[in-house]
Amino acid sequence: MTFDELALDPRVLEAVKATGYTSPTPIQEQAIPPALEGRDVLGIAQTGTGKTASFSLPMITRLAKGRARARMPRSLVLCPTRELAAQVAENFESYSKGMKLNMALLIGGVSFGDQDKKIDRGVDVLIATPGRLLDHFGRGKLMLNGIDIMVVDEADRMLDMGFIPDIEKIFSLTPFTRQTLFFSATMPPEIQRITDTFLQNPVRVEVAQQSKAADTVTQSLHHVASDRKDGLPKAKRQVLRDLIEAEGEAITNAIIFCNRKRDISVLHRSLEKHGLDVASLHGDLDQRVRTQTLDAFRNGKIKLLVASDVAARGLDIPDVSHVFNFDVPTHSEDYVHRIGRTGRAGRSGKAFTLTTKPEQKYLDNIEKMLGSAIPVGGDAPVAAPAPEAEAASEPVGDGKPVRDEKKDKPRRVSRGRSARRDDEARKPASHEEKPVEATAEAAPETAVAEEKSERRARRGSSRNERPEREDEKPRNRENRNDKRGGGNGGGGNGGGGGRGPRGLGDHMPAFMMIPLPDLTRRKSGDSDDDSVADAA
Repeated sequence: MTFDELALDPRVLEAVKATGYTSPTPIQEQAIPPALEGRDVLGIAQTGTGKTASFSLPMITRLAKGRARARMPRSLVLCPTRELAAQVAENFESYSKGMKLNMALLIGGVSFGDQDKKIDRGVDVLIATPGRLLDHFGRGKLMLNGIDIMVVDEADRMLDMGFIPDIEKIFSLTPFTRQTLFFSATMPPEIQRITDTFLQNPVRVEVAQQSKAADTVTQSLHHVASDRKDGLPKAKRQVLRDLIEAEGEAITNAIIFCNRKRDISVLHRSLEKHGLDVASLHGDLDQRVRTQTLDAFRNGKIKLLVASDVAARGLDIPDVSHVFNFDVPTHSEDYVHRIGRTGRAGRSGKAFTLTTKPEQKYLDNIEKMLGSAIPVGGDAPVAAPAPEAEAASEPVGDGKPVRDEKKDKPRRVSRGRSARRDDEARKPASHEEKPVEATAEAAPETAVAEEKSERRARRGSSRNERPEREDEKPRNRENRNDKRGGGNGGGGNGGGGGRGPRGLGDHMPAFMMIPLPDLTRRKSGDSDDDSVADAA
């Protein structure tokens, strides 16, 4: 069959021939006729089978008659990513040459003002991502009640990205009499529910088995292991570089897929450090940078592209010779879309997948979906584990040794005061018994012990003999003086029978042995000389 047999507009046929296509693909052959009749179409086909032309060619033919009104587009195409939306817009421009159709592209990262101007002039074909479309609608710049044809492209990718609530809201804003063209690579239960709700007696077109990898792609699985868990990323980067070096000149263009954006940045810097021609692509980049990167990759200016799943759907880059799954995709369907970037349009390609033990559950789901195991291409060498002594002292990061706390940390046991006293009692005595008489320190220690007991006894008695009258205070002061010493011979060593101050024991300072003057005689009017004489 040729395109001439599909009842397309002659101007569309000329544009198709100008692009170099002569015969339709299976999905185009089965989807275009019912779409031209105005029926709903449910197309299921793997990526790279020509789904874009399946809905763009009949849409352009049907929109050739009629005229758009301001802020009321006639048709709507929803795409999950900016790159896919921009690619669909390029296809519409190519196929609609010679026809006066206005087209607008509504994606993030672009000024609202420029998009508003295009909508105000009237749009025949509106291509948008769900988020930006709802932003324009919420601002009152767009009405969807004039939609005649609505297309949902890569519906299963919409599901993965969390756009299903937005899709349902957009469906509710469009007329019930619209024609719906719904395309998806897989049909999970949630997508099936949407098609049952919003499509009216659709023509189901399924040209390939769901979730089946292209036969033109040679798949290979490579296990990566490391003696340390934190060494897996480094080991995977080394294995990736070895595979790239082994392929050599056979690599014309290669896409390296990662699951997380931060891993893309780390891998990009690593490959660039080793002298490889590489660029990165992910959702956080500015739209201008993303467009320039894709154009450079298509033109062969960049050999390696480290990307997230934003590059796994719908991007038409026919010269990709290799695909490397640096990370095993968490969704099994994404594996088919990733490796579908190579082996397109009848060309052959290679797909390498690097897997680790933590990713085994994702790999099992992929092989279950494929119905067969991915051929193992070779295992990465595993470094011999270091001895326990070396492993315990191996510096990591800040130079501190890494130790197994459960094995190396001693068990702490709480011990009471009585247990410590028992330990002191169980301490072994010295082997040499020293006689008390010969020990110079024995006598002072005994004297100190006796002194402490006497002071405790005096402290108890003094508390019970507190003075009750004011006239007793001078007498008590004299008693205190007598205790300190009754004269020059008083003190801690005798000479008056008194003891020294508390806490000093036998170590009495000389100035403490000076007797105090008799203050009672001073109060009675005696002179200082008489007091000194009496004291003498």
